[in-house]
Amino acid sequence: MKYFIILFSALILVACKKEKEAVTDSKPSDSLNVVQDSTKTDSAPEKVLVDVFPFPKEIKECSCYFAKNKADFENEQYIYADDAGKTAYMKLDGKRIAMNLISSSDMETGEELTKEIENENYKISVKGKKIKQEEALIFEGTLTIEKPDGSITKTPIYGECGC
Repeated sequence: MKYFIILFSALILVACKKEKEAVTDSKPSDSLNVVQDSTKTDSAPEKVLVDVFPFPKEIKECSCYFAKNKADFENEQYIYADDAGKTAYMKLDGKRIAMNLISSSDMETGEELTKEIENENYKISVKGKKIKQEEALIFEGTLTIEKPDGSITKTPIYGECGC
């Protein structure tokens, strides 16, 4: 009888241990085990990287130039510059580019600034409001960049236009 009790106890311990292992080894079938395909592309379009650049040497007289904010402007961290009429300069997606201005408002006649620039890779819109007039006109606004894939990047701007 003593051996029977020992054998029975051993069987119960082994059975309980196996049952416990079975419970702990089972993996839940929820989203914790999701495998993502690294070759699958995200359907969201990629944003444009807007870099700072030094003031363009090509600009000799009248110009408009903007930074992301007043502090960057004071530190000459420009993201946009144009010669107030023909050519706009930016550094987008790591490349410095010069583009022809399609349209530009006359800064002297109003409180609003608008500029349209376009090439095969970007459609750019500059919109601003005059916040003060010193030697030059100071503007705050938004620079909007649209790529052919439909992605839109908006950046706040602060800067001036003048001669």
